[in-house]
Amino acid sequence: MAFFNVVGLLGGLALFLYGMSVLSGSLEKASEGRLESILERLTDSLPKAVLLGALVTGAIQSSSATTVVVVGLVNARILRLRQAIGVIMGANIGTTITAHILRLTDISSDNFWLELIKPTTLAPLMALVGIVCYMAGRSDRIKNVGQMLLGFGVLFTGMFQMESAVEPLSSSPAFAQLFQTMSNPLLGVLAGAVVTAIIQSSSASVGILQALSSTGSITCAAAFPVILGQNIGTCITPILASIGASRSAKRSALIHLSFNIVGTVVFLTGLYAIQGLVGFPFWNDPITKGGIANFHTIFNVSVTLLLMPFAGALEKLAYTIIPASEEENQMADTLEGLDERLLVSPGLAIQHGREAVFHMADLALENFFLAKKMLLEGYDAKSAEKLQRNETMLDSLQDKIEGYAIKISHHALSEKNNNEVNELLHMIGELERIGDQCENIMEAIQNRNSDFSEEAHRELMLITAAVEEILRNTLSAYCGGNLPLAHRVEPLEQVIDILEEQLKASHVTRLRDGQCSIDTAFSFVEALSNLERIADHCSNIAVFLITVQEDHQDFDTHAYLHALHRGSSAAYEAYYKEYQQKYLGE
Repeated sequence: MAFFNVVGLLGGLALFLYGMSVLSGSLEKASEGRLESILERLTDSLPKAVLLGALVTGAIQSSSATTVVVVGLVNARILRLRQAIGVIMGANIGTTITAHILRLTDISSDNFWLELIKPTTLAPLMALVGIVCYMAGRSDRIKNVGQMLLGFGVLFTGMFQMESAVEPLSSSPAFAQLFQTMSNPLLGVLAGAVVTAIIQSSSASVGILQALSSTGSITCAAAFPVILGQNIGTCITPILASIGASRSAKRSALIHLSFNIVGTVVFLTGLYAIQGLVGFPFWNDPITKGGIANFHTIFNVSVTLLLMPFAGALEKLAYTIIPASEEENQMADTLEGLDERLLVSPGLAIQHGREAVFHMADLALENFFLAKKMLLEGYDAKSAEKLQRNETMLDSLQDKIEGYAIKISHHALSEKNNNEVNELLHMIGELERIGDQCENIMEAIQNRNSDFSEEAHRELMLITAAVEEILRNTLSAYCGGNLPLAHRVEPLEQVIDILEEQLKASHVTRLRDGQCSIDTAFSFVEALSNLERIADHCSNIAVFLITVQEDHQDFDTHAYLHALHRGSSAAYEAYYKEYQQKYLGE
């Protein structure tokens, strides 16, 4: 293999991994919870998930592509691991369609629709649509869709680049000889696995085997182990896709590998046991293209039907090899509390829902401290990764708690319980948005090339201290039941509003005087805006808690805030002067 082929292979791998990252991130943002519900309906049972995997893979003619997307969906927490198992099983069945197409000489690539759905056509088409959406889209939703399509295109461009880099091997006589000299079944499995792993396409390696079968020198005994090994070799692509992904994504790739290894071992044992006891009349006959396609399908369908009842065991095996992290255990405990069996007792179900919201509050607070640390000390990859994981959990918890709360509301509720459900829905929205603001702060400083000036650093320390206090007061008022603290939130929020404007003006002056760069100016102003929005969400929570405390159905929030700002409350004025002296006095 020439040097430049190696360079092309590694370059394709880089594109592949980057496309995987873009696809996963944009899927998460673009779905907004809807894609999750759609996939849940399509994969809410194992047979439906298997059928979905088979249909999708049959359409795009690539089990690697399907499993790569599954890894991305699991990584984005749009698909659960149990749901992914069925899709992976179905992908193994769907990939056999390529071999059957190759055996039908009357079907050619001149067929427009067949050519359109092939990844070689679909990927650049999606990339083209994606760049138009990303460049011309005015809304975040359209831009997210554009990023998703671009990620899809880049991912498959990387796959094509890798395939192109190793293409000379397919015409190498020594390479082809591997298929013809494997009389030992174990060596045959190994050869099929290695060849397919290098090419990264079981469809392509089966196609090579079909091409070699036209010489009449490959017997069924030599071809069968190679075909079994090809199903193992195709697992390399989702394994590569899981590099740098979440533990759940790695488990989905591991399930794909273990499924094919277990299936190969069982099928190979049964095959040679029957041959030894009874004997197949065609065992030493030359195999044809049709025979290869038939055996490929029989193997994958048989193994899927055999292992479907053991899907739970495959999942447990994946968790045994890749155990859950502390964060996953916490997440699992939280979601386990949202048990639908508790819905018969709405009061108990609401309490468990509230505990899940408390977990969201902990994640939001932790993300604030991570964002604050990076804002004051500089961008840190580990802190950013932790913040991103927390943000993913916040989004997932919001969707789960919202669905749970809606299910609670379908039961006959007392007025008190109905208000408590509304409280859950209100709180998860505000906490998830606080998490978004923390993520925005991280992104604003991620590409900063220079440090803040000493004065700007002092100002950021001041406003982050104020936001930390308002956030602690808000969460203590809600999670700790310390309602008097809720009355401290609005006066501090007003002080933070004034502080933000003053610090922006101060930074503009520094920018005008050449004391700071435009690079730092953007991240400084963006951080101030997001810190102020965190204070706004704290105000929304506090006012809601005060509304609940007042227990007035006709409580007018806007009138209440307007009256506070006009000096109707002595307590508000006292708190305002306290915070004014503490943060504006400097």
